[in-house]
Amino acid sequence: MPASMKTVAILFLTFFLLLCLLLYAGDYALLRYRVSRSRAPLGTVEMQPYYAVPQKDGKTEFMFLKPEDQVCVHSLFPHLGHAPCWYLNRYRNKQINI
Repeated sequence: MPASMKTVAILFLTFFLLLCLLLYAGDYALLRYRVSRSRAPLGTVEMQPYYAVPQKDGKTEFMFLKPEDQVCVHSLFPHLGHAPCWYLNRYRNKQINI
């Protein structure tokens, strides 16, 4: 790999990492702004948890539990210890393997 290709690759990687960092920081700043203005930064999503119990014959038995609400954050990335609402809305079933 020529030296100029290495330089271009390093510059591209650096630019990409800075862009990701800037996107994450902007998302966090927007969330903190919503928290300070009480603009509903948190939401809830109803999750359907269930146990997946393997049987001796190789099959799996599913035991569904009561639906439960899970707190989520209205942002692109997870913040404040909560998953983003768009992610939880997409994956509402919560499998618990035993």
